[in-house]
Amino acid sequence: MFRNAAVLLALVVPGSLPAAEPVSFVNDVVPVLTRLGCNQGACHGKGSGQNGFRLSLRGYAPELDHFTLTREFLGRRCDPTQPDNSLLLRKITGATAHEGGKLTDAASPAYAILRDWVAQGVPGPKKDERRLEALRVTADRTAGLKPGEAGRLKVEARYSDGATRDATWLAKFESNDAGVVAVDPAGAFEVVRSGETSLRVSFGGLVGVVVVTAPHETAVDPARFKGRNNFIDDHVFAKLAALRIEPSDLCSDEVFLRRATLDTLGVLPTPDEVRAFLADERPDKRAKLVDALLDRPEFVDHWALFLGDLFQNRKERDHDVRGTKGVRSFHAWLRDQVKANRPWNELAREVLTVRGGTSEHPAVGYFIVTVGEHREAEKSEVAASVAQAFLGTRIGCAQCHNHPLERYTQDDYYHFAAFFSRVRLDRKEPQDGVTTLNVGPRDANDKRPAGVTQPRTGQYLAPRPLDRSAVRIDDDPRAALAAWVTDPKNESFAGAMVNRIWRHYLGVGLVEPVDDLRASNPPTNPELWKALVADFVSHKYDLKHLMRTILSSRTYQLASATRPSNEADGRFYSHYHARRLPAEVLLDALAQATGVPDEFAGYPVGTRAGQLPDPTLKNYFLATFGRSERVTACACERTGEVTLPQLLHLMNGGSVIDKVRHGGGRLAKLLQAKASPSEVIEELFLATLSRRPAPAELEKVRAALATADSAEEGYRDLFWALLNAKEFGFNR
Repeated sequence: MFRNAAVLLALVVPGSLPAAEPVSFVNDVVPVLTRLGCNQGACHGKGSGQNGFRLSLRGYAPELDHFTLTREFLGRRCDPTQPDNSLLLRKITGATAHEGGKLTDAASPAYAILRDWVAQGVPGPKKDERRLEALRVTADRTAGLKPGEAGRLKVEARYSDGATRDATWLAKFESNDAGVVAVDPAGAFEVVRSGETSLRVSFGGLVGVVVVTAPHETAVDPARFKGRNNFIDDHVFAKLAALRIEPSDLCSDEVFLRRATLDTLGVLPTPDEVRAFLADERPDKRAKLVDALLDRPEFVDHWALFLGDLFQNRKERDHDVRGTKGVRSFHAWLRDQVKANRPWNELAREVLTVRGGTSEHPAVGYFIVTVGEHREAEKSEVAASVAQAFLGTRIGCAQCHNHPLERYTQDDYYHFAAFFSRVRLDRKEPQDGVTTLNVGPRDANDKRPAGVTQPRTGQYLAPRPLDRSAVRIDDDPRAALAAWVTDPKNESFAGAMVNRIWRHYLGVGLVEPVDDLRASNPPTNPELWKALVADFVSHKYDLKHLMRTILSSRTYQLASATRPSNEADGRFYSHYHARRLPAEVLLDALAQATGVPDEFAGYPVGTRAGQLPDPTLKNYFLATFGRSERVTACACERTGEVTLPQLLHLMNGGSVIDKVRHGGGRLAKLLQAKASPSEVIEELFLATLSRRPAPAELEKVRAALATADSAEEGYRDLFWALLNAKEFGFNR
């Protein structure tokens, strides 16, 4: 019962403790616990704690940590009367059995800080505590390194009172690509192979980044970087030249036609379109093709699907009040926006501030799925979904604890959630199917301004943007949010869409994951990032202009075939990244190539998968090939991985075999028209791979047809083989 005697003595007899430099619980003790790993998710920082001892993850709640360390279980963990005998110190030095093992020794700086803190009476957090304001991360060398060469990082912390300290030994170091540069816990790094990556440094809730560059040793002929179409190529080739990575050759006309058509429209070019494009001898035919693609009706379908994923347009997850009527109306509204080429900032502003009934304002559907059944915004997914969809920023983890890789705190999350605190969803009878979004207090007795209660601290927090700037709040806080989000100065808003569109066309985002923009995850080409964002904003958020710029670049038109110096490049766009077709696009490609449309329950025959509004429609093919279910705002819901069930389905499933054999399909019509063998072979190649067969391929096909049981069976085998070829299932 006398374990806290020294604490009480310090309160009533000032100066009774040793005259050591005061130890700050927030600025000294918590960083030491973080450095030792005590408050990490794998140890005591997880939700349930470890062996009866729980700390807040990475110290996001120091007041709770102080209570746990000094008051829980009668304060048994700290003994100010005998500091070295404290259970806390005995555990970390291994003097007492500890499942986490020995973390440090009694001669270490970490031990000294914890011991002094205990000896000083375990002082807790103070209201007037100096705050950590900035990190300065430096390295003895970051550019021009070679594999095997090493360097060391140094971290300087600056506080609100102007004081600085060397925080290198307390900081946490990580590499964004350990295969290029590895870094150890002390901040020493070593180049593993040629390339470029960033090293992340975190301390006290702040993050710093250092970029380390190791160019390839073999020089590249400068002529390889001369062919450029626009500013994209200027920045991409400048980066490649600095890293000594050789770009691939320009892709062929056949490849460009197929690639651009699939990426822009989600459909294959027809055989006649291939023939016409190959016969076109105009030097600017690729630019004219791009313009034509952006004006096709299929463009509207393809990008309405894209926006449907982004806005999570689906039936309500818990019940069927909304049904598919609301989903279809929101989808139709999105198609109208795409068709009109509505600027992204205007479209976003309307979605963020929409109010009224779903029948007149279909965009209310966005709030139906993100707010759901919750009456309080802080308990729903709307804040995290908005941040991820419109800003490319993942803040969902900050609902429970401070962001582990960014500066966002739990308070930042609830300040942001407060923008939606007056959103009210009123549902009528199920048979009506109408939901109305109203704005106002939760009840007539609630006279407080807009805001939410932070569940951990109980503090009532007003709406505030993620950059912590001041905004004026009117009747509907979302108006202020929309103005801040779409402000041209808000690089995250324009950058998030630029990154998504870039990834759609190039296969790899300037930032990956595509919806995880943060200071600790910088773009692979910062100069290109800034140029694209500035161009997008200066052209008034015109999505077609952004797409046209990307499609017209030589970077987009590079071949997927690699050269010796760029075969390992997956980040700097020295070649096109071949990737499997999305689920809807692949299913439609099978239907288009074979001439046999799919049938979807509740939709007219001939409806393409890419035109379906509702992702909950049951379809084995779409589910197997990674269609987005739109349950979260994460782009990771749509997968492009190749799996064994997918391959087996293509080889043996009805999606291919039945279509090949169909009496009204492409092959049957060719045979009925008595087309010659050469005509059948060419048509099948053009319909599937969007090119004519190479001479060697033609020779092998003719040899196989000569040994077939019948010409018809031989053609079927050829058709099946083409539909199962990698070249068909991938955009290259």
